[in-house]
Amino acid sequence: MSGAALGIEIVVVFFLALFLLHRYGDFRKQQRMVLFGTLLAWYLCFLIVFILPLDVSTTIYKQCKIDHEGPSPANDTPANTSVTPTERSKLKPCYKPWSYIPDGIMPVFWRVVYWTSQCLTWLLLPFMQSYARSGGFSITGKIKTALIENAIYYGTYLLIFGSLLIYVAVHPNWHLSWYELQTIGITAANTWGLFLLVLLLGYGLVEIPRSYWNASRHGHLLIKTYFKASKLMTEKADAEENLEDVMEEVRKVSESIKYNHPLRKFIDTILRKCPVEYQEKMGRNMDDYEDFDDKQNTYPSEKSLVKLHKQVIYAVQRHNRTRVQWQILLQQAVHLEDVGKNETSTTHQFVHSFPPPDPPGWFSRYLYTPTVEWFWECLLRCWFYRLLSVVLMLFSVAVVWSECTFFSTRPVLSLFAVFIQLAERDYNYLYIEMACFVTIFFLCTCVYSTVFRIRVFNYYYLASHHQTDAYSLQFSGMLFCRLTPPLCLNFLGLIHMDSAISHQQKEQTAYTSIMGSMRVLSFIANGFYIYYPMLIVLLCIATYFSLGTRCLNLLGFQQFVGDSEMTSDLIDEGKELIRREKRKRQRTEDGENRRREWKERYGNHRDDHAARNRTSHELKETSYSDTVTPANARQAKYSRSGRDRTELLQDAEPLDFNEALTDDGVEAEPSRHAGGRYLSMSSSQSRIFDDV
Repeated sequence: MSGAALGIEIVVVFFLALFLLHRYGDFRKQQRMVLFGTLLAWYLCFLIVFILPLDVSTTIYKQCKIDHEGPSPANDTPANTSVTPTERSKLKPCYKPWSYIPDGIMPVFWRVVYWTSQCLTWLLLPFMQSYARSGGFSITGKIKTALIENAIYYGTYLLIFGSLLIYVAVHPNWHLSWYELQTIGITAANTWGLFLLVLLLGYGLVEIPRSYWNASRHGHLLIKTYFKASKLMTEKADAEENLEDVMEEVRKVSESIKYNHPLRKFIDTILRKCPVEYQEKMGRNMDDYEDFDDKQNTYPSEKSLVKLHKQVIYAVQRHNRTRVQWQILLQQAVHLEDVGKNETSTTHQFVHSFPPPDPPGWFSRYLYTPTVEWFWECLLRCWFYRLLSVVLMLFSVAVVWSECTFFSTRPVLSLFAVFIQLAERDYNYLYIEMACFVTIFFLCTCVYSTVFRIRVFNYYYLASHHQTDAYSLQFSGMLFCRLTPPLCLNFLGLIHMDSAISHQQKEQTAYTSIMGSMRVLSFIANGFYIYYPMLIVLLCIATYFSLGTRCLNLLGFQQFVGDSEMTSDLIDEGKELIRREKRKRQRTEDGENRRREWKERYGNHRDDHAARNRTSHELKETSYSDTVTPANARQAKYSRSGRDRTELLQDAEPLDFNEALTDDGVEAEPSRHAGGRYLSMSSSQSRIFDDV
């Protein structure tokens, strides 16, 4: 099994990253370079998280061998000679773990993964962001724009690094080698990542358990959905208005630049990015048969077309995103209202207000039946979420306690270090790997979920259902690559596997050896890395009392605050919007049902009647060709036109103007006749067309 676990996890993590990218990105429309860069960044970060427990178990096995056999002459250092010969005779025999990775593999693996992720986050992804967001019409133009936008970004880092390098070279007491310079660079990157990590972790440790607890409260979840609907409708209207303005500008430019102009190819590229309905509308207004080469006309420059191209891409993407999100939010609101209606059902059968758009599969027909759905949605779901919230809350408390006490080695106060050391005594490698995986997975969930939740206006926003733009995808890849290495170092400090923080004489993990010795910068290893994570307590308290949400609400950014008058108004507005959409959807469903019922009742009769008419028509034409006279011709003409009118009226579908909107308690208007019926369903069906 040596190396098999490593290979399996490499394959599994790749498909996990691919699945998430498929959920948030769009494989058909987005550029291959954007998708590849984001996939590589996510894959490397997830790989570090999944492989690190194997590194921990392998390191514990190596430490066990050193404790039993003593250090080898080539490795006789104080870092791994912590067991005396008397204590060595009392140790239990150590066993090789099932996931043991041979020597020499992990250091090379970590070196490739770490430096590839750092090159992505500091060099390639910022450049690719500017390239994907550029409105250039050629590869050369996009590269030029990306280089100009990143000149300040790269120049700032080069200036800082060059200044520090000159200072170190001139200082007489400092003689740093290449290894120490490399360690300083890694430490600087990890310090920046740890600063952001604590902020995101403090939010996620409180918000994730609270979100599951609120999900168990059906009423709270429904009013929050109404609040989201009101905000999303405002954003959707703004996106539609922005798209209209941009399309109007495109129309003006398209009408001014005709087919014989050199810039016409750029206009055609912009038009291909526009929605289909706007393309057709602009195509009808085009008149390329005339030459407009008047010297007095002013034409836009190529730079202005590049800017317009960028605006079109952004406006179309935002419009599509808000439209899809509105449909998804509408389905969620309707489902939550259905749950509220079915909670009092005595039949224990879940009834939907609208039939599902897709036909039910074998899972819905045989396993997730209406009875099972009722018990899950109305009875078991809330208790499951409450239990899960309590478990996550206990994990959060353990993380906060361990973050404040992980520097204490005697006594050991970190809970995760206690669990790992108890399993280490019995050499239970499976338990060690599972405990490490669950701990680091929870930490990553708190951090990564915050990255997926945050939204910086409309510049950074991760939206599911393939609605995330290229800029946001690559920005998330940059954040992951910068947050994952310090998160893993923080985890190793929590379980006392980082000797630079715990100051214990133990074998180092291969991951820690790649990071370098933090003792080169003692004020960071003994100060910032130990005391800064304690700030997580204040962040958790601020998140618990929603201080950030209240501050944003005071600044004018509408947030969901229960005791706010603005929140109540938005909830009422969202509730009315959902009712309006439900009525519209109900009218559409009723219209479809009426058309289907009309075809079922009268479709066969109309087909038989049309066939008989065609037969008689052929016979009449035959007799007419045999005996044709002016009188007969005139009579056949009027007979044929009357018959055609009769068939046309029979094909017409009667409309019902007496719809009663009773699903939301909305009564019909007084001007409408309450007893209206379809004409085709009245008792005088055979006398409808008597006057034709």
